[in-house]
Order: sequence, then C-alpha cells, then structure tokens
Amino acid sequence: MKKILFVINTLGRAGAEMAMLELMRQLPKEEYEVSLYVVLGQGELVRELPEHVKVLNRTYRDTSVLSQHGRRHIQKTVIRSFFRHGKWLRKLYYLATVAFEMKKRQKFQLDKLCWRMISDGGEYPKEEYDLAIAYLEGGATYFTADHVKAKKKAAFVHIDYGNAGYSRKMDRDCYAGFDRIFAVSEEVRTNFLRVYPEWAEKTSIFHNIVNRERILGLADLPGGFEDSFDGIRLLTVGRLTYQKAYDIAASAMKKIKDAGYRARWYVLGEGDQREALEKQIKTLGLDRDFKLLGAVDNPYPYYKGCDIYVHATRFEGKSIAVQEAQILGCAIVASDCNGNREQIENGVDGVLCGFSTAGISESIISLIEDRQKRERLGKAAAGKQLENEQEMQMLLELLG
Repeated sequence: MKKILFVINTLGRAGAEMAMLELMRQLPKEEYEVSLYVVLGQGELVRELPEHVKVLNRTYRDTSVLSQHGRRHIQKTVIRSFFRHGKWLRKLYYLATVAFEMKKRQKFQLDKLCWRMISDGGEYPKEEYDLAIAYLEGGATYFTADHVKAKKKAAFVHIDYGNAGYSRKMDRDCYAGFDRIFAVSEEVRTNFLRVYPEWAEKTSIFHNIVNRERILGLADLPGGFEDSFDGIRLLTVGRLTYQKAYDIAASAMKKIKDAGYRARWYVLGEGDQREALEKQIKTLGLDRDFKLLGAVDNPYPYYKGCDIYVHATRFEGKSIAVQEAQILGCAIVASDCNGNREQIENGVDGVLCGFSTAGISESIISLIEDRQKRERLGKAAAGKQLENEQEMQMLLELLG
C-alpha cells in the first residue's frame, strides 16, 4: 500500500483546506495509506476529515485559528517553535533579514515572516513516504521541503504568489526539492513563474477538486438566512482579511443604501479584520445592512437563498467560493483581478467590476434592477463544467 502524506498550514474553514479534504475523499482507502500533518496543529475542519486519514500531530486543537482563543494558542505555538530544535541564532538572522526585505518592499506580513520558524520548530516525521504533498504555500511547503523524507514531493500554489507577499529570500530555494509544482489556475501558474521562471517545466495546472453533488445536497439541508428581510440579499463567503476587501465592500453598501435600494449584505467568515470592520460598519450606519454572521459549518443554504453573490477581492488565486456560487446558480459580481477573471466570463456567467466603491456598487445596482439578467447569469454559471477530470491522474503518476 502506497503511503501519502499531506502537509497544510492549518485546518481552518477556508477554500484550500476544503479542496484538500475533497482530494483526500477521492483517494481509495484500499490503495493508499493517507496521513496529515498540520503545521500549526489547529483548525475546526479536523472534524470533517475522512475516517481513514491519520493525523500525525501529537497534540491537536479543533479551535478556529480565527477565534480569540485560537489566536492565543497560535501565539504559544510560535513561541514554542522558536525554542524547539535550537538553532536560535539562525532563526533570528532569518527573521531579521526577511523582515527588512518586507519593509523595503512595503509588504510586511507577520504570518508569512513566521512560517519558516514555525515549520523548523515542528514535529518532524520519522517515516518515509512514497509521496509528500505540501498543500499550501509558506509553512507547509517549507516543512515538506526541509523535514519530510519522501520518494517524491509535490507542492501546491493557490495564490498570486508575488502579490501575496512571498519572495525568494523568504523561501530559501525550497521549491528546488519538489518533483512537481501544481498551480490551481493558469494565472496562478503565470504569477508563480514570474518569481520562479526556472521551474516552468515542472509546474502544471491542477484545478481545485470540487464535489458538485455534495454541495448541491448540503444546500438542501436546513439552514441559511434566519431573518425576515424581503429585499435583495447580497452574500460574500470568505475570511475577514485584507485580501477580501470588506472595507471597500462596506463603502459600496453605503452607496447602495443611499441610492434608496432595499438590499442587505451578509458575510460568512471570521478573521483579523472583524474589529476594524465593526467600527466601519457602525460609522457608516450600516448595522442593519452589512451583517457579519461569522463562520458557519454549512454555508451552502445561504448561497442558495441569496440574490447576488459578491466576490470583490483585491487579488485572488482561484476561489473555491466562486466555484461554489457557480454550482449553486448564483448571479455573481466579482472584481476584475487575477483569478476572478479566469473563473468568470464578463456578462456571460457573471459580472466583473472595477475594484472601487463606485465600481462594485454600480455593478450590484445593475443586477438589482434587472432580475432577468440575474436569472440568466445564474443559469449560465450553474452550467459551467468543472475542470477536475485529469487532476487526480497527474498526482498519482508521481507514485509510479
């Protein structure tokens, strides 16, 4: 039986994590012994792992990495990682040089700065695997490259690499040790190769695996909107982070409200921007109109019940949330940025808008006013073909 190890940063409820779980579900348990190591040893999706997957972490917490309690646990993990396995001077030198580079590039991001240190302070597996898969950038990739013994190694890239803040100095040539690199879309591949042009031959497209039938089934379960609002429901699903640009969305909602439209914007997700967003929402007078509902176990009834799905992000890799909205036949408004424009054909199965308060609000208003267009876009989105037929074979070819 072939042994496969997946490595991921956390198991929080987010797109890449959900796609990894679906990939695991499609691996026949009779043929593959599947293990998982979570770099931060934390995340609520552990409860949804397939039963045959073995978690290697000696200690694991099923708390969300975005909750207050979860963030405190992360701080303890970071401190523990610094002292584990020694090499403190080397770690300090890395932190100092990369922090200097980040500030020079005006892209200082504490989480990315700490990934190398956290991975070096992890629990190194002793077993050798037939295939080790780093399913996310940063910590998972560093850990797999440096501390996992495997006959073959593969790394996944889910984001606009350079725009997300990664750099060669930060990575320390980690991709040299991988046999294959999988980008989740053509634009993700193009942007990754701008940073690493030498790895073009071993970098392929591997679309996120999404289970259409499972999503449709979950959308029919009880749940979804609980208020009695009878106007236009806008929905966004995603973590409350800078990338997702909820600050711009809230301002766009203010323009929609001031223009006299009966609409309410709902957000499913948690993140480090919640406090700032709550202040902005109060200042704009949107307490009843821009609702932060937090993370939910089953978001699909919300997709099914909304009138317009909005994904106005600053940048993107390939969004699982957009794929889910398409499967469920939502009329979609998305910002015209990397990733989004690869998933949506403007005017055919969604609307691509300018990334501004005016651009977002005007595109939403155009759909509020045109129910027939909403229905046409939603029907076209639901008819899109998923692009995952060949992906599994590419991965299993590494096993020989």
